[in-house]
Amino acid sequence: MRWLSRSIWKHDRVGWVSYAGLPGNRYHALAQQYCPKGAGGVFTFGVKGGYEAGISLVRNLKLFSHLANIGDTRSLVIHPASTTHRQLTDAQKTAAGAGPDVVRLSIGIEDVADLIADLDEALAA
Repeated sequence: MRWLSRSIWKHDRVGWVSYAGLPGNRYHALAQQYCPKGAGGVFTFGVKGGYEAGISLVRNLKLFSHLANIGDTRSLVIHPASTTHRQLTDAQKTAAGAGPDVVRLSIGIEDVADLIADLDEALAA
């Protein structure tokens, strides 16, 4: 999983990445303690451009399914500000960790290179 979060981090359209498997993450030590085989397949990142950029990213992904659940064999994507948290005010969304730039990914069993290429293309669109 670190391969994807590191790849995304380097993209010029991504402002930040939150993944407990990355050194420097505030939960990294806990993830190593409680998840010695890896921090899991879910991570969050901020797309530059905010709300509209988040919606655009989701619309342009081809391999990721747009679903709110996690833990599937398919790779999933959600933009909480426009879906699961849309009923909240902007301040409430931000307080809940679902600000306008937030995108969450749950990584499935697809080929690594294909997932990275899909994200690169969608971010560039």
